[in-house]
Amino acid sequence: MNGVNIAGLSKGSLAALIALLIGALCLALEGLVPWLSIFPKDWVLPATESVGTGVKGGLTFLKPAARMFSAMMAYPMAAMNYLLATVPWPLLIAATVALGWRLGGIKMAAMAAIGLGLVLVSGYWPQGMNTLALVAVSVPLALVVGAGIGILANEFPSFRAPIQALLDVMQTVPTFAYLTPLLVLFGFGPVVGLIASAIYAAPPMARNVLLGLQRVEHEVKEAAVMAGGTRLQQLFQVEIPAAKVQIMVGVNQCLMAALSMVIIAAVIGGFNDIGWEVLLTMRKAQFGPAMLAGAVIVIFAILIDRMSATLAQERRQLWDGRVSLAILALGLLVSLLFWSRIGDPGSYQMLDPVADGLDSWLTDFTRANAYFLANLKNTIMFYVLLPLRIGLDQALLPFTWGFQWTAAMSLWFFVAAAVVAVVLALRGRLTLGLVVLIAAGILETGVSQLPWPFVLVGTAALSWVAGGHRLAMLSLVLLTTILVSGLWERALLSLYLSGAAVFACALLGGGLGLLSAVSPMAWRLVRPICDMLQTIPLFVFLIPVLMVFQIGEFSAFLAIIAYAVVPMIRYTRQGLISTPEEMIEAATASGATRWQMMRDVRAPYAAPTILLGLNQTILYAFAMLVIAALIGTTGLGQSIYLALGQADVGLGISAGAAMAILALIADRIVQGFAEERKKALGL
Repeated sequence: MNGVNIAGLSKGSLAALIALLIGALCLALEGLVPWLSIFPKDWVLPATESVGTGVKGGLTFLKPAARMFSAMMAYPMAAMNYLLATVPWPLLIAATVALGWRLGGIKMAAMAAIGLGLVLVSGYWPQGMNTLALVAVSVPLALVVGAGIGILANEFPSFRAPIQALLDVMQTVPTFAYLTPLLVLFGFGPVVGLIASAIYAAPPMARNVLLGLQRVEHEVKEAAVMAGGTRLQQLFQVEIPAAKVQIMVGVNQCLMAALSMVIIAAVIGGFNDIGWEVLLTMRKAQFGPAMLAGAVIVIFAILIDRMSATLAQERRQLWDGRVSLAILALGLLVSLLFWSRIGDPGSYQMLDPVADGLDSWLTDFTRANAYFLANLKNTIMFYVLLPLRIGLDQALLPFTWGFQWTAAMSLWFFVAAAVVAVVLALRGRLTLGLVVLIAAGILETGVSQLPWPFVLVGTAALSWVAGGHRLAMLSLVLLTTILVSGLWERALLSLYLSGAAVFACALLGGGLGLLSAVSPMAWRLVRPICDMLQTIPLFVFLIPVLMVFQIGEFSAFLAIIAYAVVPMIRYTRQGLISTPEEMIEAATASGATRWQMMRDVRAPYAAPTILLGLNQTILYAFAMLVIAALIGTTGLGQSIYLALGQADVGLGISAGAAMAILALIADRIVQGFAEERKKALGL
């Protein structure tokens, strides 16, 4: 990576220099050759229309079979709905508490009792049971499909690479993009949410099944062969049981993904479930009820996560089953004795005063602090987000900054950047100096106004540094498909907002991760917050920011940060505390201070782990970007959401594919740098 290439330049310096020259050329010729800045509309291919026509043709062919499958899935859906609606709530709560006791003792049993008790008194019990019915039917479907894919990839190595690529695509394509073709295929209704949940939840199961089977020790496999078992016997009687811990991790992730997707699918489900309640109350600006409904989702998510995670532990303690039976018997007895008095659980709206009080308090809070909140929002919008989006030359106006940006200011700005670059180059930091010049050009121009040749060449150059010529060619081809499809401007808007959020997450998450690494007390405070944020479905993140800052880009920016910051915190801390003891002892023996040890020993060793955290943060940001379209973002997320409302399959798939391309390229680049750091450290 740092080897000499041309004229003594390192690979990074050469890539930065090429990107800088292309960018400077585009800016210099902007007035003479306008097409260097704005891709001509005449060059755009009718890709969206062609995709729509082709996919609709295929969907029309598949529609009869899909509608038949939809009608078949309606029966288990109806049966599960009937079961959960008919079984008395004391028995359901007792069954959950009994399971909680069996898996985790008094703590998990109490958590189940308190959690479901809150769901009951919220008045959202019927809607909650409808949501769980969807999860209960979609998860087995996802488990079977995911396990089948994982086993197929394990048994036939030639299929492994294409299956891995397919799983990457399934997990990077935005969730809303699934819904448009499914709406055409299966029609309007809750079955669409069920199938979308199964599709979205299958990849984690497939990955963990494949990973678990690959990690089965060679000696175990040889023993199964020596015992004379057939291949099916070896697989199902030896290898799968040996991989059960990793497979149960897949079950946990599958459950959480299904719950998250069920909430999102409420947008087109038209089903009386919790997702629909959240959406309805948000649209009516009833933020107290929205928070209450969102809290029900969070309770379900925490209970499902904790119980299924316990099953994934290699050495778990099962508590006394007789206590579980006693709890279950008590629930049955209460249900029988008070059958006629139980009534409709949806009428137990004891928390309505809390929701109304929260609504009133929030109204009073926003009114009392309107000046501060408006200043905070406007400061970040005008001084950070707007310049990053449209550039200093357009964002600095008398209305926003108090003065007008001029051509002379641009000249002095570039001169200052050039001076910094020269100083860095003289100190042997040529690559960093060139990056400073590139960053100055991006800031002056704005991400959404960047010339397309610069974006193509710059991304390809960065990909070349990270992963070689193959990744560079892949990035170039994939970005060109966005360019010629007519979605380029919207892609840059998505890149701007997600990039700003990722940068904020890197600063905030990196700082909190560093603090948590050096202070156990700080980690004790930060860890439960991270646990909570990771179990909250995406949809719920919109509620608090919408309550305080209303609809707009700033609210979306905050929601993305709240969802995407956790991996950065966790991976930064994990990397910094994982430094080998012998390295710490050597640094201590050489007299290094605590700061020197952090800067020169721990941080370099933690770099691969921190980069993986950045990778996850980028993927989380793109996932949340589409959900944030509900509260006022522009770009590809808005296109996907509009396509869903208009049942425009071509636009939905094209915009979803463009979003997946951006996420995939970012994923591969960061992974490439992480692998390079691992090699440099001998890991």
